[in-house]
Amino acid sequence: MANRSLRGMRIGANSMETEEGVEFAPRLQAHYDCPNGHTIILPFSVEADVPVVWECRCGAEALLRDASKPEAKAGKPPRTHWDMLLERRTIGELEELLDERLDLLRAGKLRRSA
Repeated sequence: MANRSLRGMRIGANSMETEEGVEFAPRLQAHYDCPNGHTIILPFSVEADVPVVWECRCGAEALLRDASKPEAKAGKPPRTHWDMLLERRTIGELEELLDERLDLLRAGKLRRSA
């Protein structure tokens, strides 16, 4: 077994393959400019759809050079718990349920939960 071991080589650390005969996919470099003065250069495939906005390392949105900022999409306002509850029940039904639960609690048939 010792005769077959690989000596002087870190397995998996270095590839034994060469780059002969390897053709890389055509690429382009996209330049993004951050409002804080940073420049980001990213390689993309020629076939890829290059995004107009990219998040900079500082957290700001960097814009693709020579591109205009896209219009913000109109989104729905976030639904709250109360909004979802009102989709299922009316105010009158909620008041009735509250009265029933309070009566049970006062009669000692329910425990208070934290």
